[in-house]
Amino acid sequence: MPADVVEILRWGHSGLAAVLEVHPDRPVALRELTAGPVSVRARVSQPVVEVLVPGEGRARASQRLSETAVGSRLRYAGSEQSSADGWHELRVRMRDEVSGLAAELTLRSPDGVPAVQASVRVTNQGAEPVLLLAVTSFAAGFLGLPVADLDVLYGDSDWLGENRWTSRPLADHVPDLGLTGHGQHGKSVFALTSTGTWSSGRHVPMGGLSERRTGRTWLWQIEHNGAWRWEAGDRMDGAYVALSGPTDPDHQWSELLAPGESFVTVPVSVAVSDDGVEGAAAALTAHRRALLRPHPDRPALPVVFNDYMNTLMGDPTTDKLLPLIDAAAAAGAEVFCVDAGWYDDGGDWWDSVGEWLPSRSRFPRGLEEVLARIAGHGMTAGLWLEPEVIGVRSPMAGKLPAEAFLQRGGVRLAEHGRHHLDLRHPAAVAHLDQVVDRLVEELGVGYFKLDYNVNPGAGTDVGATSVGAGLLAHNRAHLAWLEGVLDRHPHLVLENCGSGAMRMDYAMLSRLQLQSTSDQQDFLRYPPIAVAAPLSMLPEQAANWAYPQPGMTDEEIAFTMCTGIMGRLYLSGNLHRMTPEQLALVRDGVRLHQSLRPDLLRATPCWPLGLPGWDDPWLALGLRTEHGTHLGIWRRPGAAETTVLRLPHLAGRDLRAQAAYPAPQEGWSAAWNPRTAELTVTATVPAPTARILHLRPY
Repeated sequence: MPADVVEILRWGHSGLAAVLEVHPDRPVALRELTAGPVSVRARVSQPVVEVLVPGEGRARASQRLSETAVGSRLRYAGSEQSSADGWHELRVRMRDEVSGLAAELTLRSPDGVPAVQASVRVTNQGAEPVLLLAVTSFAAGFLGLPVADLDVLYGDSDWLGENRWTSRPLADHVPDLGLTGHGQHGKSVFALTSTGTWSSGRHVPMGGLSERRTGRTWLWQIEHNGAWRWEAGDRMDGAYVALSGPTDPDHQWSELLAPGESFVTVPVSVAVSDDGVEGAAAALTAHRRALLRPHPDRPALPVVFNDYMNTLMGDPTTDKLLPLIDAAAAAGAEVFCVDAGWYDDGGDWWDSVGEWLPSRSRFPRGLEEVLARIAGHGMTAGLWLEPEVIGVRSPMAGKLPAEAFLQRGGVRLAEHGRHHLDLRHPAAVAHLDQVVDRLVEELGVGYFKLDYNVNPGAGTDVGATSVGAGLLAHNRAHLAWLEGVLDRHPHLVLENCGSGAMRMDYAMLSRLQLQSTSDQQDFLRYPPIAVAAPLSMLPEQAANWAYPQPGMTDEEIAFTMCTGIMGRLYLSGNLHRMTPEQLALVRDGVRLHQSLRPDLLRATPCWPLGLPGWDDPWLALGLRTEHGTHLGIWRRPGAAETTVLRLPHLAGRDLRAQAAYPAPQEGWSAAWNPRTAELTVTATVPAPTARILHLRPY
């Protein structure tokens, strides 16, 4: 190719278009990634792959994953396009002659969906070992748009306070410094990271950029059950994005590649839309559904009753469970999960877990009696399990070899009274396989709530170049173990829980069937978590707790039920102590949820009051389907009686707001204006109060 010729590489399908620029003297760059017509804009210079190595670092000093020395030298070496099984794939090969490193970028996209999954394979084709310090999974200029025109979207997350989303001007974090006048790319960056194995313990492993004027949006997720980083910054030709798994500066990760060896990054996905964050969320929703491992739970979405939240709180016994099981069945539950404590004989089980043998003191006639009662009602029996940890007082701590645990400096890591298994080791895997197979095959368990309450930190220095590399290998072994469990037990349902939702990512959720969205026990604080959840996960995977209690008013019961109904209903509460009228109110909510399940599998989320703030007095979540829009609306104490919901996708349509739950809808009214696409909702009953409405054509 002559030095002055630029080759344009086009790839995509009916839902997505990508344009890459190939030049003999510059790295490959992504100029377009769009759901609409392609109109190649100003040149974008951000290399599609960045590689940080210690001998050279960055081409210009900064704390960014942009403009690395190797990344700036990678040159196009060929590409292939293919399609199979509903997926389109592009592979772009690059090589750096100086370091001897080759990189292959893989882009995969489901047919018709405006989203792409990206990963990078780096191979040492040189004669000497090379130490990798960071490799991006996706790097691109954001369509040549300036920072001043963009908003950045990110989600903070915490135990009891998950999915707290913020949208701010990117310029608040990355100021306009007049780069073109200096002839250099910038050094400033807005970066979020997560360390250890709580992938959402500080921030949701997602982010987004939107052009304020047009609504053009990229929304991304990092699909890793461990450490990650994403960043957005400024270059002379506009904003850029770089997404990665663990890095050396952030996570003590490095990987030594001997000649001929390769390293593959964690996958990330990017959804694109010209319709703002909601349009990108719809695209990412469709993409997530394409990523899911097939499972019989998916079309069924059974209602789960779990005995923990505000109910037994980790103290189950036969006498406590039997009436609760009967009441849960009467309410319409289809799975009954016995939560923490079922293995405990001593009353102080936190640091002694690991054998997972049923307690005899809690269940004098055996746990089998309880599980048989569950099965007798036609419900699937479930158990809580925290498989990756071994309590420091557990007999298993002495039975398993030291190498079966994460270690630093020859010492087993301990956190909150637990050691952490290293699932690279066959003894650790064999132990967990034996536990799961025994509980499934001997006790008939069909559902596990897989909890995860400790974070082991940076990783392990056993058998790895770095502690971060040891942790990444363990993370990947953990995913392989989960896949093996589901291969052996294809009907087994696995819930993803991590102190609520502190490991909420699509490495896990592409494999597991549902996600606990929080441990929040205050029913007034739960709605913002539930309303925001469908931005972070599929609505049908969002297991939102509804925990009605006999001491609640009818409005409070309806309030907490609405929280669960608009996701994957996750029921708890002392139902066996309720009056018949209260239980009927719960049962009505369960039946409504069950009627919504076919729509839930196809719905895309919208937020008629915007993404929720933690203290918002009114909250609303819409689930859009081809038949209409389902609305959950919550009014918390202190809210005005009236609010206005904006639903631009329904503009110009004559609709009726049909009351769905609870019935009758006393004290609530709703008026639809098709011209302004606004629904004015008034609630005169005292807060807290909530309703579910269906907006349907006349």
